[in-house]
Amino acid sequence: MSPTRVTAVVVGAVVLILVGVLATRDSGDDRINTYLIGEAAPQIKAQTFEGELWDLDDQRGRWVVVNFFSTTCIPCIQEHPHLVNFAENHKQNDDVRIVTISFSDTEAAVEEFFRLNGGDWPVLTSETERVAVDWGVVAVPESYLVSPAGFVAAKVVGGVTQDYLEDLLLEARNR
Repeated sequence: MSPTRVTAVVVGAVVLILVGVLATRDSGDDRINTYLIGEAAPQIKAQTFEGELWDLDDQRGRWVVVNFFSTTCIPCIQEHPHLVNFAENHKQNDDVRIVTISFSDTEAAVEEFFRLNGGDWPVLTSETERVAVDWGVVAVPESYLVSPAGFVAAKVVGGVTQDYLEDLLLEARNR
């Protein structure tokens, strides 16, 4: 065989192997969305902008939406009314709680945002960098649904809507 033909065969074999690997592996979004699912939720223990200590372990027995947020993030701003409506929808039954974790933001900016836009759930603003690392947060918004037993039931990369959160909750309850 000529060197050109050998090179063409080798390149062709490499391309076929690469196509096979890429076609059979999990896609990037699926891999991102499944991180932590089914695992015990990483610890969250941090201070709210009101100065109160909030601990995820204290929420056992109810569902928790853990929302990573920044006031400079457009999708975070767009999802916020949906979170407000979702929280209001579950307030009477007290079956779901929301906690927002400030991501690379100032306490003053976060406090002002919530004062202007609503949301009467805990907002964690101090020592949140470690929490974001523990949860594997790359960029905001990211949200997690934590089961009453303390396990991560779902992860959402990007903004959420009230309907989508309700669907996630229903699906997780039915598992």
